[in-house]
Amino acid sequence: MMNKISAVFGSHVFSDQVMRERLPKAVYKSLKATIDKGEPLDTSIADSVAAAMKEWAMELGATHYTHWFQPLTETTAEKHDSFVSTVGDGGVILQFTGKELIKSEPDASSFPSGGLRETCAARGYTAWDCTSPAFVKTTDEGTCILCIPAAFTSYTGESLDYKTPLLRSMDAISKEALKALTMFGNTTAKKVTSSVGPEQEYFLIDKKKFAKRTDLKLCGRTLFGAMPPKGQELDDQYFAAIKDKIASYMTELNEELWKYGILAKTQHNEVAPAQHELAPIFSTTNIATDQNHLVMATMKKIAAKHDLECVLHEKPFAGVNGSGKHNNWSISTDEGENLIDPGKHPETNLQFQFFLAAVLAAVDNNAELLRLSASSAGNDHRLGANEAPPAIISAFLGEQLQSIVEQIIEKGEATESPKGKTYVSGASTLPTFTMDATDRNRTSPFAFTGNKFEFRMVGSTQSIAFPMMVLNTIVADQIKKMTDELEGADDFETACKALIRRELTAHQRIIFNGNGYSDEWVEEAAKRGLPNIKCMVDAVPYLAADKSVKIFEDLGVMDKAELEARADVMLENYAKKINIEALTMIEMSNEEIIPAVMEYQAELAKGAAEIKALGIDPTVQVSLLNTISEKLTELKSATVALEELVTKAADYEGDTEAWAKYFHNTVFAAFDTVRKPADELEKELPKTAWPFPTYEQLLFEQ
Repeated sequence: MMNKISAVFGSHVFSDQVMRERLPKAVYKSLKATIDKGEPLDTSIADSVAAAMKEWAMELGATHYTHWFQPLTETTAEKHDSFVSTVGDGGVILQFTGKELIKSEPDASSFPSGGLRETCAARGYTAWDCTSPAFVKTTDEGTCILCIPAAFTSYTGESLDYKTPLLRSMDAISKEALKALTMFGNTTAKKVTSSVGPEQEYFLIDKKKFAKRTDLKLCGRTLFGAMPPKGQELDDQYFAAIKDKIASYMTELNEELWKYGILAKTQHNEVAPAQHELAPIFSTTNIATDQNHLVMATMKKIAAKHDLECVLHEKPFAGVNGSGKHNNWSISTDEGENLIDPGKHPETNLQFQFFLAAVLAAVDNNAELLRLSASSAGNDHRLGANEAPPAIISAFLGEQLQSIVEQIIEKGEATESPKGKTYVSGASTLPTFTMDATDRNRTSPFAFTGNKFEFRMVGSTQSIAFPMMVLNTIVADQIKKMTDELEGADDFETACKALIRRELTAHQRIIFNGNGYSDEWVEEAAKRGLPNIKCMVDAVPYLAADKSVKIFEDLGVMDKAELEARADVMLENYAKKINIEALTMIEMSNEEIIPAVMEYQAELAKGAAEIKALGIDPTVQVSLLNTISEKLTELKSATVALEELVTKAADYEGDTEAWAKYFHNTVFAAFDTVRKPADELEKELPKTAWPFPTYEQLLFEQ
């Protein structure tokens, strides 16, 4: 098996090893300077790189190439171009030029732009991102495509994607962190890189059953469904033995991901029935973002081969836990030093304390912005619902760092820190070992986990580029403020300690190590003045607020127009998703549920009449008929009312924010009036009479 993994791992990636073997030394050195040190790309090497990339890709079977980019749709986009070019004598040659590698021109007219571009304005550009390696993607039919990670911009120069701001934010945090490190005596580090390991949760359900659910097909989540007698209350799914069929799926998924150089470190059953998780090894934030898109796409592709459907929606089933991403974030130098690692003696590690204070201050100062970064129509179902972190931003530090922070606040410096205890089992055959100095907290949205922070709020379908870009930016901003203040200090150590004490004191309100699911925490957070933004629509305005604009523009990450465009796209996307869900709910009610119930009702009435004709009292049948008729009337009335609400939404389309708020406050708020009688009817009818698979069949029959 080890030989198999070694042979396959990274085989479809134009990796550093491949570049070293295939590129001229001078070209390789120049390209590596851009990738590793952030030096400007020398475009004169493009032809040489393109030629080597084409030959490598063709050896794997590729006939086409594409700039693989991330428009503002939460998905990836690609336009395939052939390596084939004509020559003067009517023949053909296979070529791929440096110009084609560096730039492509997809049609930009139909991608979301938030008003940056008119629909009639079609020109847009993609630009090669050499910091994320190209790869060859293979379809089920055997077609191979050379995929070149790229940024996407409009003809007028504004970014129309998630990658461009992410790369800018990585430059910003590197620049500001290097300034700070210089003050601490590190003059040799040339680059600081943010990294992330995004844990991905997902559901696997039977493919044929999925195909019979209109809501799953069109919305990614169920809009109807009564809870079965058993859900997740026994906690017997979590980390349970993996079913053979699911294990077979995971095995093939791993093998496919290995080709892209993606290593799934952990895989297991999650809390909800039919729910699972994959946790990869961390990578630089840019590469991790690209890889997570590949993970999600590959999950779906492999599932189909096993007669399964991979469901990535944040809340596909009511009543059981939904899915998210847990983004394990840190920043490190090119020399391998993790700036979020407290080391053996965090109580005296002034550099660590500086960066810890900067992160906490950034999170507290920009809680609304960070909350927004994890917002989506799907994620609104999870946050604050006792299955995911609350919508209130707080930071868990654990016993060790909590003690250090308290000492600094009280005395100006820390002199000791709790150490890990030794585990003694009491059983002679079990080993003793040193336990961690702090516990973990799964209810915290932003939790310290030893040498990184785990941002646990992000939704399972989201591109991690946006939340990671926001986190990089706000931390870079705070580091800059603190570094600027320390510049020119007569006694750096004294000034730094005073600054750290001040920042920790000012922002200790976000430190919370308790149960984030409790009602007591909601009350306590309100007393502390922490924002509690319940839904995405209420969070979006913070993106283009004056405070945010200043941060993003000062660091060169995004300008006001780009921020306003993204806010507009998010609101429009929300309105459209709720509209699709409402129309799907209406269709399923009118065309599936009501006809099925009426058919059963007629059979029941006929049976009651036949029983009565035999002289038998049909009390049970009549009672059931009355119950069904009452709930059917309620369902039809609620469906008609929802149709009217959806029709009225057209009155708000001219104002994107008002349109989104109407869909949230009025249309979405009416969903339960339709769902409640439908779910009650499901419980009254036999499974054979219900028009589509039930929760029990979806969650327990894979």
